[in-house]
Amino acid sequence: MKSAGELLFLPLGGSGEIGMNLNLYQYDGKWLMVDLGITFADATLPGVEVLMPDPTYIVERRDQLLGIVLTHAHEDHLGAVQYLWPLLECPVYATPFSAAILRAKLNGSPFADRVPIVEVPLGGRLKLGPFDITFMSITHSIPEGNALAIRTPAGNILHTGDWKLDPDPQLGAPTNPDEFIAFGRAGVLALVCDSTNVFQPGRSGSEGEVFESLRELVDGRSGRIAITSFASHLARIRTLARIARLFGREPVLVGRSLWRTVAAGREAGYLDDFPNFVGDAEGAYLAPDKVLLICTGCQGEPRAAMARIASENHPNIVLETGDTAIFSSKVIPGNERSIAVVQNRLVEKGVEVIGESDHFVHVSGHPARDELADMYGWIRPRIAIPVHGEARHLAEHVLLAKSFQTPEALAPQNGTVIRLAPGPATIVDRVKVGRLALDGDRLIPTESEIIRDRRRMASSGHIVATIVLTERDELAATPRIATAGITNGADSSGSNAEATLGLALGEDILRMPGSVRRDDHRLEEAVRRTLRTHVKNHTSKKPAMRIEIVRLGEQTAQGSAGSKAKRP
Repeated sequence: MKSAGELLFLPLGGSGEIGMNLNLYQYDGKWLMVDLGITFADATLPGVEVLMPDPTYIVERRDQLLGIVLTHAHEDHLGAVQYLWPLLECPVYATPFSAAILRAKLNGSPFADRVPIVEVPLGGRLKLGPFDITFMSITHSIPEGNALAIRTPAGNILHTGDWKLDPDPQLGAPTNPDEFIAFGRAGVLALVCDSTNVFQPGRSGSEGEVFESLRELVDGRSGRIAITSFASHLARIRTLARIARLFGREPVLVGRSLWRTVAAGREAGYLDDFPNFVGDAEGAYLAPDKVLLICTGCQGEPRAAMARIASENHPNIVLETGDTAIFSSKVIPGNERSIAVVQNRLVEKGVEVIGESDHFVHVSGHPARDELADMYGWIRPRIAIPVHGEARHLAEHVLLAKSFQTPEALAPQNGTVIRLAPGPATIVDRVKVGRLALDGDRLIPTESEIIRDRRRMASSGHIVATIVLTERDELAATPRIATAGITNGADSSGSNAEATLGLALGEDILRMPGSVRRDDHRLEEAVRRTLRTHVKNHTSKKPAMRIEIVRLGEQTAQGSAGSKAKRP
């Protein structure tokens, strides 16, 4: 890729989707990475919970990678560092709260002591090769949201990260417009900006307003009150704890990730004036009207605290008739079903459930249209590059930017190489992108054969056929068939379906030419075809298959590599 004198922008994740952010800037042969996050898998990826961008493109150029700069501590911006850093082996730069969260995530990993985490003070500045970077504090739904003012010889960039304009954030200071106006006056080539709420009119609302609304909800209730929100939302955790104290209740943390957030908050100095929280084992012995349970699981995650409580399998906490459960969060698209399952279980137990559709219990951490208008008015960029949104968000953001008289606007996709300078903003190349799935303790591509087989098994079942042949290439026994997710044990005549299928397959094999039976590879393919035909005729399904060929005596010279000779 030619790059002399060019300033390039390349997203490998987070453009055309919400989550899994990985953004790259390049100048003078040097690369800067902004954020390295994860997203969460859905039912289309069986057995997988965590996804992250495939960093192969930059891994191949890691000798040119100056470092990873983190804008804030949300999972979709730093959650992949603990998995992908060994492929990159570069310094990581973050403000104190994000650094504390990252250290906690790395704790116990075999490379934790090798990761050079460089703490940058709020409003701090650092120089990495041709990139001169200032961290500009901006409000978000987590402490220490940072926009990055990136100065280069080819022009200045403002990379907003995730942000909003909250006049009363409850934790940390409000955004200072003067800093952004001053940067805008210096001349900004490109604004790379959050698009999540581009369709929302007005403003996103304030955390201070949520405090007042939740206080009114809690006032006068006598039973247990359990409130779930995003575990990283330290301001909301502090809000709930303050409300608990106002009404003589103990703030009880239920969920390990909440404790990690609180520990990071204390390490960064945000909870110095706040008393200790109560653990769920201790909170279980308090009177119902003396507890306010702060729980993980606002998105219905099956292993989180609220789901376990609803299913009556939490070791310490129960909810029952007369208690209240408040979901102080938005419903992330795709999570509607899992949230409904948890809420319905709670209602069946006699618990009153309150969510965003019933009451004002949450504000977004992303800018609505009036806030975007403010940002464009402050920065006045020549180029708008919307990120952090699905295709429809990015397209709408392009139109909005043009309505603010921004001369140029481009909606990137993951893998598009955009030349910001010199000349007009232009897509100059496309690179291969993909997703990696965390499968146990290994990373595999989401389009790998492993995932394809799981999808096939989940939708159409699985067959294992074992064929035993003599030294003369004749059947030593009827093929043995084992199925999962295909038969109920008996076919329409009442016979064992697997045995019937084995008999039919045996007859097919006997009719095959000797040349096919002598060659394991040809035999395997022939068996696969005939099995697929038998199953399709009865179920219209195409199951995953494994064919095992066992030869008594010596293996034939033409046997496939996967077949092993077994002596009697």
